Amino acid sequence: MEKKNMIFGLRPIIEAIEAGKQLEKVYLKKGADGVLLNELAELCRSKRIHVQWVPIEKLNYLTRNGNHQGAVALTAAIEYVDVYDMLAGIPEDETPLVVVFDGVTDVRNFGAIARSAECAGAHGLIMPVKNSAPVNAESMKSSAGALSVIPVSRVGSVRNTLKILQSEGLQIVAATEKSNTLLFEADLTKPTALVMGSEDVGISKEVLKMCDLQLAIPIVGSIESLNVSAAAAVMLFETARQRINNR
Repeated sequence: MEKKNMIFGLRPIIEAIEAGKQLEKVYLKKGADGVLLNELAELCRSKRIHVQWVPIEKLNYLTRNGNHQGAVALTAAIEYVDVYDMLAGIPEDETPLVVVFDGVTDVRNFGAIARSAECAGAHGLIMPVKNSAPVNAESMKSSAGALSVIPVSRVGSVRNTLKILQSEGLQIVAATEKSNTLLFEADLTKPTALVMGSEDVGISKEVLKMCDLQLAIPIVGSIESLNVSAAAAVMLFETARQRINNR
């Protein structure tokens, strides 16, 4: 990891946050205490910046034994946007389509979904602060540049964000093999938020309960399910197909 993608030292990180610098994550020394460190931790909480408490060896490794004072921040590779700003930026003559991530942690899957979303005409990606793949060099590469183009919002709560999307008129659509309703039976020409779950357990039960539609991709082979990035591509381009035919 290059030092140009990091800020280390308590005061420099605090000043960066207060100046509006977007951070991907902040590492703090496990077991450490102090006025400045507590101030930084509280600032991160208020700004919904992911904090991870780690052994000092991790901080020494990241900074190559630099004077980190028990704190290292990773700068964001992109500029995140607010969910409301994302929705407000959708042209009036286009039907909203966003992708919501619920536990997708593999950077290559995340990047591949971003690429499919941009190609299918989606207006944005929404990812949780915690339990999500980072936007880093690897995910940027997997997205083939899509993450530099499509708006991305980082949120503290997926469930609260789904409530916002519903209040703004979007139907929440879950991709899950557990449903008896097939993807091709649904009307995706309406304003839609597609929810994609984690690679191992899928969409969480709490999030699944909030979804207006639960759709399954028909599988005719012997393998039970698709990789999450492949499933997202199928969902996105079925949405695009319906909307093109509906013009």
